[in-house]
Amino acid sequence: MLVVADGNGSYGSSSRMSSNINLNKNKDSSVSISKMDLIIPFSPEVPCDNNGQRMWWAFLASSMVTFFGGLFIILLWRTLKYLWTVCCHCNIKNKEAQKVNNPMNSQADGPTKNQNDKEDVPVSEVGWMTSVKDWAGVMISAQTLTGRVLVVLVFALSIGALGIYFIDSSDPIESCQNFYKDFTLQIDMAFNVFFLLYFGLRFIAANDKLWFWLEVNSVVDFFTVPPVFVSVYLNRSWLGLRFLRALRLIQFSEILQFLNILKTSNSIKLVNLCSIFISTWLTAAGFIHLVENSGDPWENFQNSQPLSYWECVYLLMVTMSTVGYGDVYARTTLGRLFMVFFILGGLAMFASYVPEIIELIGNRKKYGGSYSAVNGRKHIVVCGHITLESVSNFLKDFLHKDRDDVNVEIVFLHNISPNLELEALFKRHFTQVEFYQGSVLNPHDLARVKIESADACLILANKYCADPDAEDASNIMRVISIKNYHPKIRIITQMLQYHNKAHLLNIPSWNWKEGDDAICLAELKAGFIAQSCLAQGLSTMLANLFSMRSYIKIEEDTWQKYYLEGVANEMYTEYLSSAFVGLSFPTVCELCYVKLKLLLIAIEYKSEQRESRSRKRILINPGNHVKMQEGTLGFFIASDAKEVKRAFFYCKACHDDITDPKRIKKCGCKRMTYSKMSVYKRMKLACCFDCGRSEHDCSCMSGSVHSNMDSLQRAFPLSSVSVHDCSTSLRAFEDEHPSTLSPKKKQRNGGMRNSPNCSPKMTRHDPLLIPGNEQIENMDTSVKRYDSTGMFHWCPSNDIEKAILTRSEASMTVLSGHVVVCIFGDVTSALVGLRNLVMPLRASNFHYHELKPIVFVGSLDYLKREWETLHNFPKVSILPGTPLSRADLRAVNINLCDMCVILSANQSNIDDASLQDKECILATLNIKSMQFDDSIGILQANSQGFTPPGMDRSSPDNSPVHGLVRQTSITTGSNIPIITELVNDSNVQFLDQDDDDDPDTELYLTQPFACGTAFAISVLDSLMSATYFNDNILTLIRTLVTGGATPELEGLLAEENALRGGYSTPQTLANRDRCRVAQLALYDGPFADLGDGGCYGDLFCKALKTYNMLCFGIYRLRDAHLSTPGQCTKRYVITNPPYEFELVPTDLIFCLMQFDHNAGQSRVSLSHSSHSSHSSSKKSSSVHIPATNRQNRSSKAREARDKQKKEMVYR
Repeated sequence: MLVVADGNGSYGSSSRMSSNINLNKNKDSSVSISKMDLIIPFSPEVPCDNNGQRMWWAFLASSMVTFFGGLFIILLWRTLKYLWTVCCHCNIKNKEAQKVNNPMNSQADGPTKNQNDKEDVPVSEVGWMTSVKDWAGVMISAQTLTGRVLVVLVFALSIGALGIYFIDSSDPIESCQNFYKDFTLQIDMAFNVFFLLYFGLRFIAANDKLWFWLEVNSVVDFFTVPPVFVSVYLNRSWLGLRFLRALRLIQFSEILQFLNILKTSNSIKLVNLCSIFISTWLTAAGFIHLVENSGDPWENFQNSQPLSYWECVYLLMVTMSTVGYGDVYARTTLGRLFMVFFILGGLAMFASYVPEIIELIGNRKKYGGSYSAVNGRKHIVVCGHITLESVSNFLKDFLHKDRDDVNVEIVFLHNISPNLELEALFKRHFTQVEFYQGSVLNPHDLARVKIESADACLILANKYCADPDAEDASNIMRVISIKNYHPKIRIITQMLQYHNKAHLLNIPSWNWKEGDDAICLAELKAGFIAQSCLAQGLSTMLANLFSMRSYIKIEEDTWQKYYLEGVANEMYTEYLSSAFVGLSFPTVCELCYVKLKLLLIAIEYKSEQRESRSRKRILINPGNHVKMQEGTLGFFIASDAKEVKRAFFYCKACHDDITDPKRIKKCGCKRMTYSKMSVYKRMKLACCFDCGRSEHDCSCMSGSVHSNMDSLQRAFPLSSVSVHDCSTSLRAFEDEHPSTLSPKKKQRNGGMRNSPNCSPKMTRHDPLLIPGNEQIENMDTSVKRYDSTGMFHWCPSNDIEKAILTRSEASMTVLSGHVVVCIFGDVTSALVGLRNLVMPLRASNFHYHELKPIVFVGSLDYLKREWETLHNFPKVSILPGTPLSRADLRAVNINLCDMCVILSANQSNIDDASLQDKECILATLNIKSMQFDDSIGILQANSQGFTPPGMDRSSPDNSPVHGLVRQTSITTGSNIPIITELVNDSNVQFLDQDDDDDPDTELYLTQPFACGTAFAISVLDSLMSATYFNDNILTLIRTLVTGGATPELEGLLAEENALRGGYSTPQTLANRDRCRVAQLALYDGPFADLGDGGCYGDLFCKALKTYNMLCFGIYRLRDAHLSTPGQCTKRYVITNPPYEFELVPTDLIFCLMQFDHNAGQSRVSLSHSSHSSHSSSKKSSSVHIPATNRQNRSSKAREARDKQKKEMVYR
């Protein structure tokens, strides 16, 4: 209470006053209040003052004097400056008037006066002030590192001062404290000294001093800095207005932006709202805490109530939220008055800020964090088309149990948050899968997923998009963005159109040698289908080999049992043991199959030629000329990765007598460190096995052996077997299993490798590598028959008008043994890339007379668009029409074709998935319902002779490439070999009306797929993970199915978009010497004795040793396992059967056949039609043997099988 001393009276309520004073600690001292002429605030509850006098007015006065005093000075300065400006302006006007009145004087005095004026200007002073102002501005604007540090430091110290306030709020509002003893007061003093210096910098840098004086941060300093100095002077502390430091929280978002932490508008807005709300809340709570604990001054501070600061915070929150429980409330008049005004603004702020904050938090990306790499664990980034279907297919194959432990974490990056189903899928694989929302086109998102440390980046494409070119363009942009961010990252991307692969070559950092790969779905799809034209069912077998399938055991003796046993096989790679070094590929292949139960089909071979010393090539079923090197990588067909380890662990010394391949594990042999001489001796021994001489007489050691000494020393060591023992064992193995070539003829053999027991005319040297060979001598170098790479047949460009056949012309042509391609499309349809379908059928490892004629049936407008890529291939014709017209189909003799391919370019233009394949399904059912007259086929068979490709009648009788005698022609369309492309896997149920496939059955389990009559692009999804784990897999697939496409050829096609013809040279003709896929018939010929009850393993060894043919599967009639087989002509695929698998005469064997140079030499004319492969109705093949006496075939087969088993002592 404020009381006035008037000299005549004393303080009111003297008795109450005396009682309050008696409570003081100094009870013995007499207390008397002298009369004053001033207003004195006092309180009996101040513990440090004997008379209970409060000094809060001194603290408040220091702040008010500072604020209003400075404001007065600024206003006074502005007033004087304004008056000075007005006076100067008046002087200038007077001087101008004098110049008008006295022009002569002004001219005479002008230069002198102007010079004096210039001298009066304090140039140096103005420059110094400007530089200081600029320096101060830079310091507080965070433009430099020092400035950012200063700004952040000021904010941190402000929060520290607020923390000290929270600590001191538990003490009385005003208390006596010794500066030298109070640690918190010392820290607060240091903070405020720093704030004072920073205030000076801000004042110097301010352009408008008045607005600077009135801004919030300045007001905070006025009411927090001066009271600290007063506290030191008076040795007492007043909590006062120190809560205003909470207003500094408003700058929190600016500080985070300076630190480059906040970058998005939503995050900045969220932090702004939260900081304003919290700072206002804490500041208001501080004011309530002050007035409620102090009381009203006019009530002599008697109406105060003890409230902690956090109770005030609680009071303000329930007030803003309009709840008002009433347990805590304001008692003072100042507090209630403040609450009246605060509830208006606080309620408005609470009602607007809180919902917006909640909305921003709710709209924040749930998957917007950053990936944290785990030490010792790789991670890959998967982006592109991320849907439930694509992700589930990818994860199913990538995380398959048949792979070794996949210690790779998969990080998905997509700009759309996953739906509930996809989110559930991620949660099921949460230990190895993470999802982040973002775009690979944004470098910030690439940094979030740690793309620079990722092992690879996989880009999935939308196979069902309406515009394939646009989808490819988007994926190419993703590649550009990723490569721009990190050029060394390995990228595996899916491409839909083959011609778009050329754009990837334009990216400077794209390098297929470093692991970058583009999986072109159109190219591989067409290649798989083309190989089915050469050997029906091969598309199914290859698709199953490169997909990870679990073994499903079936007890019943059904066709599904044998099919699923083959489905469980996959393609793996493993380095070969050193025990195989020096052996030929057929020998190693036989040993792996018989001993290790593994099927070796290809190796990665490093050429010893000087010009290609560093180049590695993948050789599929090479001949005897290829010897195993140290560290040779083999490609195996096996059921899981653990089985393939046998090829790496195999040791001749330790595992020679083991019959159970599961016991072949890492042996305990000590590894020897061979000297250069021992390595030279081992290589010489391996060479001597070929020439048959002693090592002293051997002269076949090539110079390349010496050059590879150092590299071989660094290769895998051999087991600790002496060189003598090793050579003896290897020589014994060669003796027990003689090479397929004569010992004196070890040059590279390009045709069918025959055993030494064959007639001399069947034993040949390589006609491309031996000088003076007849083929090279007769080679016409003036005619271009092949493309510039020598990989494909080529002809000069044909006009499309010459290739068009009318219906009558097609009927007169009497087509047979050809390929009919039914294509649905129009001028608006996306191109399917028919060149990729034709190229494997025009590979140069076929002779010209072996090429199957290709007839396209479809819209002429569409085929004109595709013709630009087809006009350089021979034997290609077009029948304008529609595949739904039976007249067009009869005109092309579809009943005499080797394969009918049904494609559609309109599949992506329909939204309903069930209707995407309607045209292909209708065409398939249309063909199957057709009926044909057998008399036409008989007449054509009698007149033409039907000598299929590669079946030259001049070949020896025991050659497996002898002529195929065509049986009666097809009379019903259901027996026509057909392969139909599907987009939607579930539509496969409509192709066969007599099957019992469930609509929910997976594609690979359905009968049409198992029979090789249906193909869907979805089976290629597994190539992404297969390519990641082994980049050689994609090269092997492309080598198998594309007919020989290479990166060099892609570069040429990128330049010209067409094959370029080239003259035949020994180098280009040598490219023809590569194996091709064929089918071997068992019902007749040299293998007929094994066809009736023989073992598949005996057939495998005989074909490999006699003709260097590598068998890898069976195409069997569906009902062959029944005791009374029906009339069903459908066949299914059996991949890599076991050795003891029993054969039946109707089986067709998938094999890799060597190129036969002599097959086309006896041909005088290349215009004769040729036919190969087989048809479903006649159970034939592209490899057939003339009829022989088949009496007592079963007994002969058993005798031959028993004899061969006795000879195989190494089993």
